[in-house]
Amino acid sequence: MSDANPADGDYSLLVGIPTIQTYRALRSVAGLSEKSLDAAERGLPHTIHAVTVTCDGETVGMGRVIGDGGCFYQITDIAVHPDHQGIGLGKKIMQALVEHLRATAPETAYVSLIADGPAKHLYEKFGFKATAPASIGMALQL
Repeated sequence: MSDANPADGDYSLLVGIPTIQTYRALRSVAGLSEKSLDAAERGLPHTIHAVTVTCDGETVGMGRVIGDGGCFYQITDIAVHPDHQGIGLGKKIMQALVEHLRATAPETAYVSLIADGPAKHLYEKFGFKATAPASIGMALQL
């Protein structure tokens, strides 16, 4: 990963799902909502595609694609440890996920994500656009 700052460590982008423990810890430290052990155990095996970023052997970033594998895909779990933010790791994660989708998803697939706060600026760089007012994202809190 040539854009990462070498002084910050040796970064590698790897294809693969993080461990359940790493997934839960990274979501928490990155400020994403926490997921229970049960939820992570159920959800992670259904990942379509995932990448992680490691620094000196420790996972410091991740992102996943979930969905039905044909009609609908969602990019989720974009997370970078705060100690490693600001050097382009989120961009590298998004680039890897979008490249995978462009190479494997049918051209009629609908790819979505939920953009929290200023993250929308990152996603716009990859062609994502707000759907409002034509549609709005909605959620059901269980």
